[in-house]
Parts: sequence; structure tokens; C-alpha cells
Amino acid sequence: MSRCLLVTGGGRGIGAEVSRKAVQLGYSICINYLKNKTSAENLVDELNSKGNRAFVCQADVSKEEEVVGLFERFEEQFGVPDALVNNAGVLDLQTRVDQMSAERIQGIFSVNVTGSFLCAREAVKRMSTRYGGKGGSIVNLSSGAAKYGSPGEYVDYAASKAAVDTLTTGLAREVAEEGIRVNAVRPGFIETEIHAAGGEPNRMERVRPMVP
Repeated sequence: MSRCLLVTGGGRGIGAEVSRKAVQLGYSICINYLKNKTSAENLVDELNSKGNRAFVCQADVSKEEEVVGLFERFEEQFGVPDALVNNAGVLDLQTRVDQMSAERIQGIFSVNVTGSFLCAREAVKRMSTRYGGKGGSIVNLSSGAAKYGSPGEYVDYAASKAAVDTLTTGLAREVAEEGIRVNAVRPGFIETEIHAAGGEPNRMERVRPMVP
């Protein structure tokens, strides 16, 4: 049986490219999405047309009951996951900290941080040798913003990704002896649709000269 992988926010951007690479490596894959059903379904159709095993599953990773349901549906299709990529993430329009509402900050942290915690929790329950599992791998998507802070743009997003870094460090040590490897990937400037969500679709053109 092939290895199986869950990618949250897997229908677009970095998540979609992770999904494509994973099936090339022989993984069966569940592509999770929240709002953009068309993108996720088109990607699944693309992957399955090449003889891969992929299915799509809608769930809001910030909601505990939906995360539990997501993992239950995954098990119905493939069994216990071998790997999880915590890719789902959001940001909001560029602004200063003194203009941020509590609702905005909580919304970003609920997806980027709480969502990563909840998905990691459910993965550990299934993968850990402590609970009879056979081990596995968890990869969390951080960001270069965690290091640089994104002043004047998305300090809240940057702070949420710094929290993901801490989750990664702590969880990696917590489950190292239970057969689970936990890592984070911290991308720099990547040209995806997330920049449009921040109100600057052409942001890459502005920041390109900053990259050596």
C-alpha cells in the first residue's frame, strides 16, 4: 500500500505544489480546502488523471469538530496518515499594528496557530507509537515573516508564524521517541495568491529587489 498524506489548504499555491510533488513520490493524498472548492477539485482531477489516488475534503482547520471530522474521513479513505503538511494559512490587508482589530488578529491566529495545533494533535493521536501507531511525519508551514516581523504589513501574520515555529520545536521534542518527526519549512517570498489577500497582488515586484 502506498504512503498517504494530508495537506491542509492544499488546493492552491504552496499547498498545491506540495500535493503535486507528493504524488510524484508515490503518496496517496487528501487535499483539504476551506472556500475554493473549484481549485481543489480541479487539482484532484489533474492528479487522478495521471493514475494517482487523491480526494478532496472541505474543513475549517480552526474548528475542532471539523478537524476531527477531516481526520475521520481521511481514515475512511486511506487509513492512518503517514504524513501531515500543516499548510493552511491566512493573512489580512496590509496595515499597522495600531490599526488592527481584535477580530482580525483572532481570525489569523485561529487558522494559522490553532489550526496547526489541532491538526498536529489529531495526527499524533494516530501516528504515535505511544498509542499503537507506526510513526510518521508532520511538516508545518512557517514563513520568513516569523524572523523579520513584516512591519507595516502583517505583524499579526508574522507573529502567528513565529508561534508555528515554537509549536514545531516543542512538538518535535515531545514526540521524538514516539516515531514522529516534526519539522517546519520557512519560505521567503513566494509568488502565490496570498499577496492579493493582503491587498497587494503585485507585491512580488516590489520586494524582488530585496532578494540578493
